[in-house]
Order: sequence, then structure tokens, then C-alpha cells
Amino acid sequence: MNRPIIYGNRATGLPENADDVRKGKAGHGVSILEIGMTDGGWRPVVDSPFNRRITADTPVEITGPARGHDLLKTVADPEGTGALGTWNNCGNGRTPWGTYLACEENFNGYFSSSDPDYAVPDAMKRYGVGLKDWGYAWATADERFDISKHPNEPNRAGFVVEIDPLDPKSVPKKRTALGRFKHENAEVVVAGNGHVVVYMGDDERGEFIYRFVSEGRYVEGGDNSGLLGTGSLSVARFNDDGSGEWLALTPETTGMASAAEVVVHARIAASAVGATTMDRPEWVAAHPMRAEVYCCLTNNKNRGKKPNAGGDPTPVGGPNPRAGNKYGQIVRWRPAGGDHTAAGFEWDLFVVAGNPAVHDDANAGSANVNPDNMFNSPDGLVFDSKGGLWIQTDGKYTNEGDFAGQGNNQMLYADADTGEMNRFLVGPKECEVTGLCWSQDRKTMFVGLQHPGEKGGSHFPGGGDTAPRSTVIAVTRDDGGEIG
Repeated sequence: MNRPIIYGNRATGLPENADDVRKGKAGHGVSILEIGMTDGGWRPVVDSPFNRRITADTPVEITGPARGHDLLKTVADPEGTGALGTWNNCGNGRTPWGTYLACEENFNGYFSSSDPDYAVPDAMKRYGVGLKDWGYAWATADERFDISKHPNEPNRAGFVVEIDPLDPKSVPKKRTALGRFKHENAEVVVAGNGHVVVYMGDDERGEFIYRFVSEGRYVEGGDNSGLLGTGSLSVARFNDDGSGEWLALTPETTGMASAAEVVVHARIAASAVGATTMDRPEWVAAHPMRAEVYCCLTNNKNRGKKPNAGGDPTPVGGPNPRAGNKYGQIVRWRPAGGDHTAAGFEWDLFVVAGNPAVHDDANAGSANVNPDNMFNSPDGLVFDSKGGLWIQTDGKYTNEGDFAGQGNNQMLYADADTGEMNRFLVGPKECEVTGLCWSQDRKTMFVGLQHPGEKGGSHFPGGGDTAPRSTVIAVTRDDGGEIG
């Protein structure tokens, strides 16, 4: 949410009273709307029964190993089974049974303390929860965001939330079995043995890549509604020799007292087993035709210089080959035996982003980067049905210095077999290009353009003196054929 825009009626550009806070909370969450082709264009079906908003105040159900645990109990919910809302949702996921996975990312920025002397617990600090919020002021109008009064409330945020878009009466479910951290997206794969696998990145400097494997097996046409409720959570270790392994996160391996503690404090659990600290793991994408998974490591100015928030070292090497990494890279791994549930994998780097027009060292990037396709900060990552890989960026758009010639954030098309990449589109000024899906006939591509004009340099899409707005654009071919 762009605070200076939504609060443009305030001289401060910030919320100033309870009504402003309610406005901000209503502006967070997930919108479900039906769209249809009308008069040659895609438009919302305004009277669709599926249209609804899920905001920071919508009742949600807590499921999985943390349900009912003391860490999730509050005055308003003494049973620890139901929470309110979802917010700061980043990427997403889609299940084979038709549900949508909303991923809670920077949830910490909404909590604060009315007591300036409140001693913030170390577990809160690991997730970035502190005495001050990021300017949202939610605690001033909703006491549950005051950590000195309700210290368990932050434990109820930072999860993947499963939503049924085709059942407007359904209650969203927080899937605690998938772990609590700053979720970027949730890439769902059905393994050959029927287990559902979810790959996830924790988008913060020096954090980790996780994998969830369902206890049950997917049955096409069956009742799969509980598959994300129980299963095993693990975290990745990348060895310098190109091998890797998934480290189980259990009470036994982490030294924690219960499975609930493991998932609520997943970051601390991952540190305990010695997982590899990564350069901000963002979107994960699985190849639709073979057992191969990719993850954007967008950048990390602290690589080789500072530890992560938990004190874990961030050495240069392996999938994180550059100190003070300003450009990012995409890591790729292949599960052992083609089995997404296997304990081991082999990895390599698909691309190391850089600027060959400025640098002639490691900062020039890998061999498949050239002055015509160079970029920084890969973020969004999606495969199309034919195995084409689409890369979206969210990085520096100064077009100066180390970033000269890279222009605005962009979307590229990559050949996963050859590594060849070509720039497909460039976003408006000061935007992030993020989110990608297709119409059922594959003839329209929908692309998200987030926070254009975040620094006041754009009025996209309205132009003139209109306020800039995050937008989804529809892309079609001139010949009306399939795209992706």
C-alpha cells in the first residue's frame, strides 16, 4: 500500500485518526473478482456472486500443528483457533483442487508497542517485530497490534492462507503446517507418489528456502481440502559441490518442545539445523514437464558482510557467489531421482544477473546476460504451460551507475533448456513487475504492475494529474494466437 497515495488527503501522507486506520486495513488483503470478455476487452463482472474482499479484519481459521497452541492464544481468541485477517500478501500459489494460496510477507511492519520500555522478546526480533511499526499506526485504533498488550498476536501472522475463490461463504484457512516466515509465494507440485509438495522462499536477507510435503496424497476429483493441514516441513542446505539436502524441521532435529513451536518459529528452527542462508529467496517456480525447480534470489547487500537477523553467518559461496550482492541470481535444483519428496537434490545457477555494460568482473553477470537483456533483482518467476520461464524484476530503476542501461523493472522470457533470455516488456516508472497468469485459452496473459509512481514520478495508468494505481494489464498477440 502506497501510504502517500491512499492518505493523499493528509498533509503528512500518513494515517492520522481511527478512520484512516480502518481505511488502510480495508485496503489490505485479497480481492476475489470474476472477469469476463466484453466488447473486446476484459472487465470485472460487477454482479458476480464470487466477488468479495478478504481484509485485515476478515475471520480466518487456524489449522495445522499450531492450532490451539499457547503461542497462538489471545484474549480475543483464548482457544487459539481463529484469527482476524490477512495482510501484506506477496506472491501466491494455486492448488490442483482449485484453491488460492495467499502468502503473508512483511506482516511485522504493522505491529508496535504503546509501552516504550517493553522488552521485545528475541523470537519477535527474529521476525522484525519491534516497538515501532512502518507508519501504518494500526495499533492506535486496533489494540491487537500492540505487542505490549497482546504479545501473541504477531505469532498469528506470517502464514500461507488457503482461500476457496468459488465458495464465497468459505472461511480462509491459515495453514500453519507450512511454517511461519515472510512468505513470497507457494509453488505447489504433485509428486509422482501423490504427495503434495509446496516450495517456499522467505524474503529477507540471509533467510531460507523451505519445502512442505503433505502427509496425505492427492486424489484427482477427491476431497483434498485437508492436504495442507498436516505434513512435514524441511529447509534447504546447498553444498558448495552442487549437491543439496532437505533438513527435517522437527522437535528432535531442532531441540524445540513441539511441532507447534517449530512451525511458529520456523526461522529459528531452520537456523538450528544449519540451513543455507540465502540472498532473499523470492518466487519459486517448478518446471511443468520435468522435476526441476527454480528460485529467485533477488539481492543481498549484506552477503559476506553481516549475519542474518538470527546471527547466522552469510558467507560468500555456493548459490550466493557475490559479496554485497546488488544484482541477484536464480538458483535451480533437480530432486534426486526426479522425486520431489526425495531428501537430496543437485543444484546450479540458471542465471547470475549483472551489468556487462559497466562491469567486467563477477558483477557483469553470467554468460547468458548481455546489454540487451540485462536486469537486476529477479523477483517474480512463473513457468508457462510449454515450459517457458518468465522472469519479473523488482529492483533499482535509477538507470545510473551500476544500473545504467537497465531501465525500469521488466519481464523477460527465458528458455530453460538453453538459458537464452529476452526482454519481453518494461513496466512504467517506479513500479515492480509482479504476478503472471493466463486465460483458460492461453490467448491472454495477465501481468501485475505494482506501486507505479511510488516516488512521485508516474501517473500510470490514468496519466495527467491522476494518482498512480497498481494495475493488472492484459497482453494479447496481434494474430490472436496463444501466448505462453
